[in-house]
Amino acid sequence: MFDYSVKTKLEAGQVVFGSFVKLDAPAVAEVYGLSGFDFTIIDAEHGCFSHQSIENMIRAGERVGISSVIRTQDAAEATILHALDSGASGIQVPSLKTADEVAEVIRMAKYWPEGERGSARACRAAGYGTSGPDYQEKANRHTLVCVHVENKEMVEQVDALCQLDQLDVLFIGPGDLSESLGHPGNASHPDVVAAIDRVIEVAAGRKHIGTVVASAKSAEDYIARGVKYLAWLSDLGLLRGALNAASSQFEGLRKA
Repeated sequence: MFDYSVKTKLEAGQVVFGSFVKLDAPAVAEVYGLSGFDFTIIDAEHGCFSHQSIENMIRAGERVGISSVIRTQDAAEATILHALDSGASGIQVPSLKTADEVAEVIRMAKYWPEGERGSARACRAAGYGTSGPDYQEKANRHTLVCVHVENKEMVEQVDALCQLDQLDVLFIGPGDLSESLGHPGNASHPDVVAAIDRVIEVAAGRKHIGTVVASAKSAEDYIARGVKYLAWLSDLGLLRGALNAASSQFEGLRKA
């Protein structure tokens, strides 16, 4: 039952646009799909989601043909299993520091023979047991596995990460990377820029690369360098921007 179009588009060489979703509201997922986005990243690390609400967000996304990637709260086996059994298009795992940890994520996300994901053919992802005997092979082929490159340790291991066959996307997190490199909040610091450059240079042509963008110019620059999995801010960031624009229109009318 899961929508795997985001991975299909990436494998076809297309650029895909998503956004982080922090609000537990299925209508938000629907609006993203109706607005032309390719995927949402349901942010279970920084948002407030239960297993049930994640499933409802995925269900809403499927209704409008948008993929749902879960930014997991951690790399625990139960966390990954719940996300994927709910029908997520893939997982986006933060806070890892070594290629060995990423290999463990892959093991938990893929069924035999690629991994050791727990088999549950009656889960939602398998159509509650109606998806047929080839469900697990399809899930292995179509489930997106993405990890955050958001600390100096992961930057140092980018070549090893590129050698992991079942890893699809390296997602560069400039904000956390600036923290890890000792320049909190300064993503334009030369050390941070150099780290981002290294990831792109080593991974280009070997893995799909992702990051956060906030403007067409930023997106265009990254696309020119081979970055094709782009997260356009978040629902809260976009909502705040729209509300600020609205309030600036009526602020001067308060005098009446």
